Amino acid sequence: MSKKIVLAIGGNAIIKEGQKGTLEEQIQNIGESSGPVLDLIEQGNTVVITHGNGPQVGNTLIKNQMAESVVPAYPLDVLDAETQGNLGYLIQQEFKNKMVERGINRPIATIVTQSVVSKEDPAFATPTKPIGPFYTQEELDKILETEKISYIEDSGRGYRRVVASPKPVRIVEKKLLKHFLTRKLLLLQLAAAESLSLKKTVF
Repeated sequence: MSKKIVLAIGGNAIIKEGQKGTLEEQIQNIGESSGPVLDLIEQGNTVVITHGNGPQVGNTLIKNQMAESVVPAYPLDVLDAETQGNLGYLIQQEFKNKMVERGINRPIATIVTQSVVSKEDPAFATPTKPIGPFYTQEELDKILETEKISYIEDSGRGYRRVVASPKPVRIVEKKLLKHFLTRKLLLLQLAAAESLSLKKTVF
């Protein structure tokens, strides 16, 4: 009997500890994670893949800040959406390549999602979501000379920037997702396991 299965790939699984986060590294890590998922698809199950993007959106934020004297800077919610699409594309492409190798003929779709959150959520006042790279104490001190950021010591590996991560009240694209599932889209690539900045969609 086929099932609908939701799986999550963490952002730190796509960029592993000690890696720089190059495109080649991320593609290889995604490919390595595909085997067990493809096994489930071969069994006739419908699979929804979500993903984290903490490391990726933090890296994109750094690029954004370094380039703002040349091109306009974007807010964090737009950068979050950018990394959703970026990772969705990489995951979809790598999974499709692996599916072709295994003779699996199933469609894949990437959906960039938005979460509605409450403006009263206490998470806005107490950022806890780590994003971006790890910093040594010396590197953090240098950043704090020019930027006012919230940060935490993370897992004994150094310091990371943290941002608000309010609890989702609902997913804006919920009806669309149900539509795909009822039409038996056999691998639905759902981007945005975690939404980092949703100031435009609070109520």
